Amino acid sequence: MPSQKILDAKKAKVEELADKFKKAKMIILTEYRGISVLDDTKLRSELRNAQNEYMVVKNSTISYALKEAKIEGFEGSLEGPTAVVVSYDDYVAPAKIVNDYAKDNDFYKIKMGIMDGKVIDIKEVKKLASLPSKDTLYAMLASALLGNIRNLAVVLDQVKQKQEENA
Repeated sequence: MPSQKILDAKKAKVEELADKFKKAKMIILTEYRGISVLDDTKLRSELRNAQNEYMVVKNSTISYALKEAKIEGFEGSLEGPTAVVVSYDDYVAPAKIVNDYAKDNDFYKIKMGIMDGKVIDIKEVKKLASLPSKDTLYAMLASALLGNIRNLAVVLDQVKQKQEENA
């Protein structure tokens, strides 16, 4: 039987992970079996640069943490080695990074996603991955606004010219 110290450490790990799950906008569970250390380092770096966390956690710990975070519907997804991607402020970036990596590496699989505490399937994770990034959306919005401002300036100039002609 494990000592009380070991049980307390495991409980603390579950509580820490459950807290992350509660705060997360997006969680993606993946199977990383067969990934090389070099590839794992690259993937971790790419996810970290996009403000995501990437960790390898025992399935039992993930299961207890998901239950503590009141997330349901994940049963059956926790088979084989599992890596967890957690994002606190973006839905698209982690999905895009993980999906792109899985496309390039047959051994890397997306198991499921959790968006705002609700389980989503692999198809939904892939749909998120196909959306433009937050930065791209901001650029598109800025471009549209700039175009509207330019159009407004032209209209105002035309109104001014008409008023001057009528005066």
